[in-house]
Amino acid sequence: MTATPEDPTAIHVDQFLPHPARKVWRALTEPDLLERWLNMPNDIKPVVGHRFELLAQPVPAAGFAGGPVQCEVLVADPERELSIQWGPQWTVTWRLVPEGRGTRLFLSHEGFDPGDESQRVARRIMGGGWRSHVPRALERVLSVLPG
Repeated sequence: MTATPEDPTAIHVDQFLPHPARKVWRALTEPDLLERWLNMPNDIKPVVGHRFELLAQPVPAAGFAGGPVQCEVLVADPERELSIQWGPQWTVTWRLVPEGRGTRLFLSHEGFDPGDESQRVARRIMGGGWRSHVPRALERVLSVLPG
């Protein structure tokens, strides 16, 4: 996995997964699978306009008490792109591109305010997660998911 050049308003991650796009799509859009790698209970449905909640753990360093995060599906193009409004200020988009025997997964988490100290801290913490333990957790789920 490689990170693209720094953007103070966003997190961008490029990750190759040795799994077909249909498996990756399932891991992004099936509530139980999403929970297993993102560690957030949810009621996602890959339907544009669907409003759902992610039950997030507290992140005291970022000033986040935890609890439900209100989300809405903005784009749901099966096996190609999923974009959600994550809370009031962020948009998280996953683009899936078939590559060889696997899938290149591009993540963009946008909407950080670089002029706000708490937003800078949140971006740093979330960026670390999106680039390290989250991809490993996603790979563990995909490796045991049939077909």
